[in-house]
Amino acid sequence: MNRQEGDEMSDVNQYLDNVETKWKDAFIQLKEVVDQNIPNGFALDMQYGMPSYVIPLAVYPDGYLGKKDTPLPFISIAAQKKHIAVYHMGMYADDELLNWFQTEYPNHMDTKLNMGKSCIRFTNPKKIPYQLIGELVSKMTADDWINIYEGKKKK
Repeated sequence: MNRQEGDEMSDVNQYLDNVETKWKDAFIQLKEVVDQNIPNGFALDMQYGMPSYVIPLAVYPDGYLGKKDTPLPFISIAAQKKHIAVYHMGMYADDELLNWFQTEYPNHMDTKLNMGKSCIRFTNPKKIPYQLIGELVSKMTADDWINIYEGKKKK
């Protein structure tokens, strides 16, 4: 089923409307930072229940994990019950980018990095390194991400 133009923004706006008050301002600011810094070639969509920046199927028709109806995810942002999360698939797949972020984080924050494989968690809405997140978002182009994904897929 094809989504109509504008459905994605409607879904994202609905998500924003439902973000808990505690997280809302920080989440909106985080989304603005991603919007301002993400390279051309990514599209905003709702994926896995959260606003996500993806490689559109028109650009990468193979889809994520070979699913022809699922755009290739890159970055997702979510307001969870206990934290705001940034899911960065590129950082998960590229050790050099991950190492850069882990090294750079203490230069921007006085809190310990709270991170999973691709998930950065912020438990205090007043302590989010927006400048660092903006820089992280800008470091990988859509073509870079497709090439890295293709390389990992072949292994």
